[in-house]
Amino acid sequence: MTDVGGSSRLLSRHPKAIHLLRLLPLAGLVAIGVPAAVAGTSGASSPLSTEQAKAAQIEAEIQQTGQQIDALDQRYQAAQAKKASFDAQIRTTEAQISRSLAKIAKDKFVLHKAAIEAYVAGGTSAAADALFSSNQTSAMDSSVYNQVVTGDLNTSMADLHTAVTQLDAQRQTLKGEDAQAAQAVATAQAAYQKAQSLEAQQQAALAQVKGQIATLIARQQAAAAAAAAAAARATLAAASSSIAPPPPAGGNAGAVAVRAAESQLGVPYVWGAESPGSGFDCSGLTAWAWGQAGVYLPHYSGAQMADSTPVPVSDLQPGDLLFYGPGGSAHVAMYVGGGMMIEATFPGTVVRIDPVRLTYTFAGAGRP
Repeated sequence: MTDVGGSSRLLSRHPKAIHLLRLLPLAGLVAIGVPAAVAGTSGASSPLSTEQAKAAQIEAEIQQTGQQIDALDQRYQAAQAKKASFDAQIRTTEAQISRSLAKIAKDKFVLHKAAIEAYVAGGTSAAADALFSSNQTSAMDSSVYNQVVTGDLNTSMADLHTAVTQLDAQRQTLKGEDAQAAQAVATAQAAYQKAQSLEAQQQAALAQVKGQIATLIARQQAAAAAAAAAAARATLAAASSSIAPPPPAGGNAGAVAVRAAESQLGVPYVWGAESPGSGFDCSGLTAWAWGQAGVYLPHYSGAQMADSTPVPVSDLQPGDLLFYGPGGSAHVAMYVGGGMMIEATFPGTVVRIDPVRLTYTFAGAGRP
């Protein structure tokens, strides 16, 4: 029931209003609560307050889970870095082992060649001489010399074998530590994924609780509106039976406005329209109807309320206007008598007669 000149104009002056309302967190919803006519029905032990408490608890749990996820992510990154370090050390050790094994193979070949040459030539070999030239003594017997050469070379090979053995032991140790690091990575990743799954479950639970809250608020609002409508009908019935006269059949301005409005029953709601037989919005219908009685009203519900003389509900007469929203900015209808009003409500509806609504949005009545 939005009037083109009413709430839509107010929102146009505050374009961020709707966006901000959409962004209000649940905590804001809890703080704001429900409208005044509904708030009285919710207590500390009401279903609504219970669901709001659940929502607050779930939001706290989500925040805690988010902090855990961040910590687990950092633990996972640390485990990855540690494993990468072990991998690099293993590659270095493997390269050292390969180099040592290659040197052993080369020295074996040199030794084998030197022994053959010494046996054939009956003296020192050039290869051995090249390897151990600093140890040569021309006075030494060739066999003794070759024994020294062979002994030194064997010692060198033994040292290399020892180095290879040590490197291999280091490699096995690093592989064990690398396996532990890989397990730590897998454990951290599993914990991280589990925390993410938990957060998704908590978000789903929060959405469900928010839905419950919205449903409970809607039910309370509906109940409050029904109670207000019943009270309004009772008030109007009492007023009609006691002091209010029946709708006049004559030609006063209010009666003329009512007859004009009723002549448009069934005409569709059209945003911003004031066209008889074609379309009206709420303030367009009332402005046109009163115009047929010779009274000018602006095409804006809030301005119509400002231009009208306030009247109590108990003193309503046919033609009086009923306003809704702050300052009448949201909607306007026309009282036709007998607790009924004629109005153009919202797109998709037509001009029709409805029971008078005196809900929490009711702002008052006025007589043009």
